[in-house]
Amino acid sequence: MNENIESILLAYSGGLDTSVSIKWLQEKYGAEIITFTADLGQDDIEPEKLKQKAYNTGASKVIIADLKEKFIENQIFAALQAEARYENKYPLATALARPVIAEEMVKVAKELDIDALAHGCTGKGNDQVRFETAFSALAPELEIIAPLRDWGFTTREEELEYAQKHDIPVKVTKESPYSIDENLWGISVECGPLEDPWNEPPADAYQWTNDPEKAPEKPCILEIKFEEGVPVAIDGEEYSSVELVEKLNELGGKHGVGRVDMVENRLVGIKSREIYEAPAAEILLKAHKNLSEMVLDRESSHFLDRVSPKYSELVYNGLWHSPLRQALQNFLASFQPQLVGTVRMKLHKGSITVTGRKSSKSLYDLGLASYDEKDNFDHSAAAGFIKLWSLPLQVVKQQENEENGELKDDTYDVLEDGGAESEGESTGLDAAVKSLAQ
Repeated sequence: MNENIESILLAYSGGLDTSVSIKWLQEKYGAEIITFTADLGQDDIEPEKLKQKAYNTGASKVIIADLKEKFIENQIFAALQAEARYENKYPLATALARPVIAEEMVKVAKELDIDALAHGCTGKGNDQVRFETAFSALAPELEIIAPLRDWGFTTREEELEYAQKHDIPVKVTKESPYSIDENLWGISVECGPLEDPWNEPPADAYQWTNDPEKAPEKPCILEIKFEEGVPVAIDGEEYSSVELVEKLNELGGKHGVGRVDMVENRLVGIKSREIYEAPAAEILLKAHKNLSEMVLDRESSHFLDRVSPKYSELVYNGLWHSPLRQALQNFLASFQPQLVGTVRMKLHKGSITVTGRKSSKSLYDLGLASYDEKDNFDHSAAAGFIKLWSLPLQVVKQQENEENGELKDDTYDVLEDGGAESEGESTGLDAAVKSLAQ
């Protein structure tokens, strides 16, 4: 333990872990505790109450920063370029929030000449890695303290008892044991009955979304407009980045869309069952995907499908500031000028269905795709293409036949239009090559 720590900046949510951390850090280090709270669009954030609670718990200074716009435009829209979902499910709401919080905390710590940074993450979670990796990348000279790894509490019940002993008010109770993290891109819920993967999530575990069975009977039809990969309008009405995400969360939540129930592989090596609600994320990720399918060439589209899992893994694992994530971001940004257009979607009882898409950058050609009188595809080109495409397989088959002693003169009788069709003509691979040359 560094004996010279006189001031600590604590990432503070006002929940059980960080509330208890203030008092514990004071007792452990005898240092000044300054709390930092990032407003990322949490529904329950009430600045004045949060300030009062932190002061009453022992903080000497309370900082609350509105980072919603920065979060959406720097983290969320960057991840949208990658169509990022960890393990093809989780839209990474919590993982994407940690870099923006860490960046702002480092900025504040340097401005106030603070000695150490602290967070309220557990020793078996992902967030400890995300915070500390970011802190180390941005300010390696600062000490990092993780109370939940050090203080010896082994259960949440012990934390609750500590809170009660020190008159620290917390929302979590033994009757409502969920651990919740929330921001504009989604909400994650774990603990309590969710820890048994066989249990269906109780109704009270969901915070944002209606039960799909109880959602409106009439579907919601909406159109999302993109400019260079960034969503800018809903049904022709332009919104700021924050307003647009808030609006989609409202619409999606009403119709029960955006629920994810998964058992995921945590960075620390364990499997964890969590539920997520991310209406805006699910809507925008699906819209972006459908637009990119229309405007990107085949190889670029397929490569994006390969890049996306790796990008998502880097973000999930706390490597937002890594050279590889930054390089991938530059690569993905090069596609975005093509992503101009509108996607029409239907939200209905938990489902999201794309019903139309259009773009001035579209590579879809009706004349090439049509099967009716509009068809202008050169069908005669297909035969030669198929011959070239299948030639490697024919060579492999010839080799196999030779090894098995089964090679016959009419191996390539399947070739048409000049192929080796009789014993009097050239046979085998020579015949194939001559046929293709014609």
